[in-house]
Amino acid sequence: MTNAQIARQTALITGASGGIGEALARIFARERYDLVLLARSEDKLRALSDELDRQYGGHTAVLAADLADPEVPRRVVAELDRRGLIVDVLVNNAGFATYGLFAELDLGGELRLLQVNVVALTHLTRLLLPGMITRRRGRILNVASTAAFMPGPLMAVYYASKAYVLSFSEAIGEELRGTGVSVTALCPGPTSTGFQARAGMQESRLVRGRRIMDVTTVAEAGFAGLIAGRPLVIPGLMNRIQTFLPRLLPRAILPPFVRNAQERSHP
Repeated sequence: MTNAQIARQTALITGASGGIGEALARIFARERYDLVLLARSEDKLRALSDELDRQYGGHTAVLAADLADPEVPRRVVAELDRRGLIVDVLVNNAGFATYGLFAELDLGGELRLLQVNVVALTHLTRLLLPGMITRRRGRILNVASTAAFMPGPLMAVYYASKAYVLSFSEAIGEELRGTGVSVTALCPGPTSTGFQARAGMQESRLVRGRRIMDVTTVAEAGFAGLIAGRPLVIPGLMNRIQTFLPRLLPRAILPPFVRNAQERSHP
């Protein structure tokens, strides 16, 4: 084994089969990290794993699992232990949204959203963080959203879940100061992925007809912020302005303002 191989670190990326997660996997592989890729689609993960290993000569492990199952985080960490894999970087990217009036949306879907976006993220972080602290080395990237900075009528639970991710990330980042472990919250705005189609919000004014940021730009910004140990990364000037405005506006103005942006546009 060469010194270069010994020095390689391992990044666990959830939601790695597409979108920001896949783009981050490509960046980590390019930067000579070994990978553990986690998502529901084993076929997509294996295709990505084979491609990255051929291109960059690293080692990529595939874990096909659904984080909507509350037992998955514990099973994932048990499998990592079984394989002797030490996670140096945890990327909590998995997440999804629903669109519509809260009172009319399927309750099961809303609870699954919370399980994936909030509970699984918290669970994985808690299971892997003590080892990072003991080794005095580790990085965590939690993918939140510009939605974290305001209430979101028509996507109420999704916006609330991302507010949790941001608050949680900033809080534990402060707790970890001086430990050698850093936490970064990545807060992209609308990004060109399959996210909008899955949420059923393609006709929302928020995205319809807008030029939205490409996934590679978002992932590169997140990776750079993670490596620099920055607590917060908001890619794009307009997104940074969008997250600043809620601090200036009266709180009562925000819900109707966001609802107007979220409602379906009619040609």
